[in-house]
Amino acid sequence: MTIYGVERRIYRVAVRNSLFVSLLCQRVLVSLPEFTSCLSRKHCICFVDANATKMPRMEDILNLPVQDPLCTELSAAYINWVKLEGGRQGGDDIALIPFARVDDFVKGESSNPECPASFRIESRRKRAEGSIAKPRVDGYLEYTLYWCSYGPEDYRESDSGVGDGMSTKPVSGKGSRPGRRHMMRGCLCHFTIKRLYTRPLLALIIYNQRRHVDKSGAPCHGLLDRDAVGTRAMYAPRISDDLRQKVMSMLYAGMSLDKIIQHHTEEMQKQGGPQNRDDFLTRNDVRNMERTIRNSSHELHENDGCSVKMWVQRHQKHVFYFQDNSASEPFVLGIQTDWQLQQMLRYGNNSLISFHSGFGLKKLKYPVCSLLVFNSSQNAIPVAWIIASSFVGKSFHKWMVLLSERLRTKDPRWRPGAILLDDPSLHFSIIREAFQCRILSCAWHVRRTLIKKLLKKCRNFEVQREMFMHLGWILYCTKCGPNAMDSVEEFMQIFVDQCSFMDYFKNHWQASIDMWINAIKSFPATTPEPHAAIESYHLKLKSVLLKENYGNSWPRVDWLIHALTTEFLSLYWLDQYSLETGYFENLQGNSYTSNAWHHALHIPDVDVMLDEQNLHLAKVLSQTDRSLVYTVWNPGSEFSLCDCSWSRLGNLCKHVIKVANFCRHRQVVKPSLSAQVYKQALLTLFENPPNDPLVLDHTMLHVARLQQDIKALEDFSNSGLLQPISPDLSSQMAENPLLFQRIQ
Repeated sequence: MTIYGVERRIYRVAVRNSLFVSLLCQRVLVSLPEFTSCLSRKHCICFVDANATKMPRMEDILNLPVQDPLCTELSAAYINWVKLEGGRQGGDDIALIPFARVDDFVKGESSNPECPASFRIESRRKRAEGSIAKPRVDGYLEYTLYWCSYGPEDYRESDSGVGDGMSTKPVSGKGSRPGRRHMMRGCLCHFTIKRLYTRPLLALIIYNQRRHVDKSGAPCHGLLDRDAVGTRAMYAPRISDDLRQKVMSMLYAGMSLDKIIQHHTEEMQKQGGPQNRDDFLTRNDVRNMERTIRNSSHELHENDGCSVKMWVQRHQKHVFYFQDNSASEPFVLGIQTDWQLQQMLRYGNNSLISFHSGFGLKKLKYPVCSLLVFNSSQNAIPVAWIIASSFVGKSFHKWMVLLSERLRTKDPRWRPGAILLDDPSLHFSIIREAFQCRILSCAWHVRRTLIKKLLKKCRNFEVQREMFMHLGWILYCTKCGPNAMDSVEEFMQIFVDQCSFMDYFKNHWQASIDMWINAIKSFPATTPEPHAAIESYHLKLKSVLLKENYGNSWPRVDWLIHALTTEFLSLYWLDQYSLETGYFENLQGNSYTSNAWHHALHIPDVDVMLDEQNLHLAKVLSQTDRSLVYTVWNPGSEFSLCDCSWSRLGNLCKHVIKVANFCRHRQVVKPSLSAQVYKQALLTLFENPPNDPLVLDHTMLHVARLQQDIKALEDFSNSGLLQPISPDLSSQMAENPLLFQRIQ
């Protein structure tokens, strides 16, 4: 057979079986290299390169790499896409990402600078685990179709009067889409996300159409669409979540519509005119949000439990853990909004995170545990809330681990510097394992509770300060040793005549004081500076949630959730916005984040009078009335007490903090009680080394950890949060080089 005869035969077979043709051509090529020069271009498309990379088929998707770029807003530009071969999805781009980052991907795609959009959920389906005996490789637990809000229908001609104006059924079968007709421009951009049945932690993205084009293939909105220039179609179809949060916060703070529009206009003029959809904010937009606030209700159902479930279903993005109440498990709800997550990533990395637990234990149905971070002004910001009927049990480990995983999913390098715990009954080991950082004990709750009860049940101020000082010694004093309860008995004998307070102390503290003493001996203790921010948060939380006119709502959890995530969070959002931008400085006077530490910075050193011969008291000149002088007893201690009106209410005042800072810089008082505890712990380990080599190694490891904790306290002190460790401690450590030789 001639070469030309072979060519004709191949061409006839190509109509019936292209694969057979490819194999036959490869065979001919082996024996007849000159054959390639005889074929025309249309015949050459039948050849297959044996060394080329094959396009993956659907059954190969689990072999694809899981992509998790280190960026806050994950978008298609950061992903390496792979074309899928065959099947219904043939030719589409696919990729695997962690399911936890699906929201980041949707948000990132909506922020495309060339074609700003807002992807809506066109359809969604879910399956229960175990519902399929033999799932397909692309079988899903959740299936969600996202479509650009500028499509798929196209109403450009009918709206402009060019068309016949006849109403046709939309392509997607979703009806006429009331309220959206004006923005429909025929955009075909859409993608599907499947939460894989066999691997629930992964999401398969199937990008069916990545370009924002209409049926003709031309850009239909955004910067590339010439017809969209100068119109809203250049930008996103609706205002952003950030602007919505901003306006809602202003409304909750009591700002008028005119003031909001005026501020927005001034801000837009400062940037030189409109640059995105947010710049087209109108009075109607603000009125709509006003109406939303006015018509919103916490009571989604008569039954509180059903109402909470409905809220969780509607706000899944804000819930990182939910466990309904049952016979074997307590009720637990973990809440963290997108803004709170951003603040925790920003201010919690290599810094302090504090627990504020047990709020509302007496009045609310379930107490609230708050997680706080400290911003650049050392003010507390709530970054998560946990509402639970009990913090003891298996659920504690579950929500704690899920929260830490959520943070590291956003930023794998994120790690806090230390965790402040205000409840010694919490699982220290679980928290340390979840966050992989040091633990500090925070006695703010103890200090505040004891001083408030002392001021209420004991009327003699001289006796008050003496009792308060003794309570500080009990809690921190290293001489307590293993017989801490002996010091408690001694305290009760000295002040036996104070019957009212002693009855309270026996009933509420005698059983738990030993647990607090052991916690302070085991972990570093913070000083009043972070206490001031925590106390400020506590007072603001109390002022919003525990108003008497809300008394009928306290037994309902849905009301608590609504109040936290709307009014209370909005006030903190606006305060942080004011701090960062300088707008609304008049609100800073009534700031929801200002605290005594911040106010203490405005007291000059010349207004502090300290007699170095009598270190039992200090005096501070009033900043408002120069004829007043306040007295601070036990200066520099965690249990200092002032005679100003704010301190007389049981609060931590600016005078106490100012005197503590003054004494620290002058180094004229004894080391702080927390520093004395660690000093004694180090010296005890040095003076009484264990005989067992295994125990000795464990002890040296513990001493090394103590040394790291002390170094951390010094670092926090440099940032203004903690008092520095006394030079007395450093000198005694230097006198014992053998101790550090063993450590090293």
